Amino acid sequence: MGHSPGAGSEERCQTMRDARDDGERCGTAVRYDVRIRGIVQGVGFRPFVHRLAEHHAVAGWVRNFPGGVRLQVEGEADRVEGFIEDIRRHAPLSATIDSMEVVTLEPAGMRGFVIEPSELVAHGAIQVPPDVALCSECESEVLDPHNRRFQHPFANCTYCGPRFTILRSVPYDRPNTSMSAFRMCRECEAEYGDIVDRRYHAQPNSCPRCGPRLWFEGRTTRDEAGQALRAASQVIRDGGIVAIRGLGGFHLACDASDDGAVERLRRRKAREAKPMAVMVRDLVVARTLCDIPPEAEVLLTGAERPIVLLPRRPGAPISHQLAPDTDLVGVMLPYTPVHMLLLRECGLGALVMTSGNLSDEPLATRNEEARARLGGIADAFLLHDRDIVVPCDDSVVRWTRLGALMVRRARGYVPRPIRLAEPVRPCLGTGGHLKSTFCLACDDQAFLSQHLGDLEDPRSLEHYEWALRHLREILRIDPQVIACDMHPGYAATAMARRMAESQGVRLVEVQHHHAHVASCMAEHGIECPVIGLACDGSGWGTDGTVWGLEALVVGPDGFERVGHLAPVPLPGGEAAVREPWRMALTYLWLASEEGMPWPEGLPVVVRHQDEWPVLLQMVRGGLNSPMASSAGRLFDAVSALLDLGDVNAYEGQGAMKLEAAASPQWTGYPWALRASSPLIVDPLPMIGRIADDVTSGVARDVIAGRFHNTVADMLGALAKGVSSERGIEWVALSGGSFQNALLLEAVVARLRADGLRPLVHRQVPCNDGGLSLGQAVVAGMG
Repeated sequence: MGHSPGAGSEERCQTMRDARDDGERCGTAVRYDVRIRGIVQGVGFRPFVHRLAEHHAVAGWVRNFPGGVRLQVEGEADRVEGFIEDIRRHAPLSATIDSMEVVTLEPAGMRGFVIEPSELVAHGAIQVPPDVALCSECESEVLDPHNRRFQHPFANCTYCGPRFTILRSVPYDRPNTSMSAFRMCRECEAEYGDIVDRRYHAQPNSCPRCGPRLWFEGRTTRDEAGQALRAASQVIRDGGIVAIRGLGGFHLACDASDDGAVERLRRRKAREAKPMAVMVRDLVVARTLCDIPPEAEVLLTGAERPIVLLPRRPGAPISHQLAPDTDLVGVMLPYTPVHMLLLRECGLGALVMTSGNLSDEPLATRNEEARARLGGIADAFLLHDRDIVVPCDDSVVRWTRLGALMVRRARGYVPRPIRLAEPVRPCLGTGGHLKSTFCLACDDQAFLSQHLGDLEDPRSLEHYEWALRHLREILRIDPQVIACDMHPGYAATAMARRMAESQGVRLVEVQHHHAHVASCMAEHGIECPVIGLACDGSGWGTDGTVWGLEALVVGPDGFERVGHLAPVPLPGGEAAVREPWRMALTYLWLASEEGMPWPEGLPVVVRHQDEWPVLLQMVRGGLNSPMASSAGRLFDAVSALLDLGDVNAYEGQGAMKLEAAASPQWTGYPWALRASSPLIVDPLPMIGRIADDVTSGVARDVIAGRFHNTVADMLGALAKGVSSERGIEWVALSGGSFQNALLLEAVVARLRADGLRPLVHRQVPCNDGGLSLGQAVVAGMG
């Protein structure tokens, strides 16, 4: 199902063609210079303004300028006022008007209305449109046997199609995109130049005669055009895996209902258990897989078309192997003609549609690269010859009772800016090590990059550095200050230091959890001091220890640590992150030191009784056992205590299993609050009770539910205590642990019950994908 192009629809074009007012109106001639800022380039805004000018019988011109669209308009006062009001009221669906500045000029006797060439400048932030999902009108044309774009895999118009991912340089005009390789045929050129056509000035405009080609490559065969889709569909129906070159990279696709195909894909991709998304034919199919509130349906069918995480319906006709650790399913609808046609040709309701790479590698984007890197995974390839300039993964949003929460910000959202409450100097935030992004900010706008993955692989760092150079050139932002995380081992931190030194600009190190909270404040436009509750796996603290469940007071002048989880050793350092049993035994030992009997019969203790003496020696002697106040490691410990797994195959696996295992409960476990400065919450009384419950046979879902309540109680108590002392009512919730909807909803309920005002991430991820925004704001205002 395509989204409607709204104000740019064919109906509106026809109305503006036929309904011009030829009558004369009385009034005084006026002339205005209008500058419109926002997402107004690459979304059909200039053609929309041109048609509107024709409709209102006003004269002037419109053109792109850095930061938006500029126009001059002259005519009778009431006509001009109506024209400007209609710009505000009827802007294209994909456009976002942030501001409209109108300056009065002397009338100059202007005649006619034209679209002028774009303005070019050497500096200043330029807004670039994100990619836009296939609209309903283009979809209808592609499915119409009598339309010249029937089954055209690259159909688009002024209101939909590729934007950011094909852009080499600005302004957003065809010669500056990868569509420059394809010369429009006579019919497409006529559409491009016709003011009443939906493809008027549509930069990627094409048809089967002049546009990109689609073809299929099997082990021994090659098919073109319509046969390519049939051949790829047959491979999928036969249980095979097809690598599909899409909008921002390759997907790997197979039948989502075929356990064998999904297992083969996992094995070949080296993705043991991490959830994989599905693409469904339409909303009807989506409703058979998931429980979808009406608001989430709007999200699924919108112009951004993200993957939406939704509760799986019992008996949903898809493989359990898609997401074995959670009761959520990542669902998206087709957003390009290629995806839409493939799903229809397959005759299947849902296809696995996961990123085209080996685990932890960057996305494959080029055909020759995909053949080399994905040849051991895919049985066949569905390829095209339009270059992907900017690799861009699918965005991910989780739907909760609190609304939509951004998990991964990429296609459809990037490079749309975050509007800041106060201007900042030109700056760069380099982000973290996992779920990396960077952020370029200038004046009152902050531009986050697309999700760039984890920087463990050198190729990922190369991709990061290329993406940074590209976006700097596109946005024309030259940072005067560079911000990075305090962790000395982060690749992004090392890169930031090299850049600052080579460019002679100031480097600012921003504490990890300070950046998390500042990111949440920035997207909400909050500048007054807030209480920040930051919960995640780890972040380098100012005292040299690992932080991870923190209460901070954050304001324009910095932050103060006012509360945290009681720190515990991490035996083996990073090994404790990969192997949650280490944290379970460490917490059990610490609880036994407080008087709890050692639980000899606990399954995790029995399984690791041979390793425990060495582990105990490490913990007691402080050997490779850094101290940490980490929410993530507490979740890991309880996950292992509940026998949900001793090893994390991917980041956050233990916490994800723990959330999925939990059922709603009214009570929690005991815990302790140390009235010190800073405040310290101690979970050891809870650990002892959980061990008792496990050995007593209390149901796992009950224990998991009570654990979540207890963590929410601890966080609520920290916020309430700080609020009572400091008189602060705003509480910003950030950090990857708040991707857990059960925890987030429980904490928000407690804060509201105490009369506090919680702030929850909406536009950027609460995980490390949002760090760069917080870093940029802290450094840019400092």
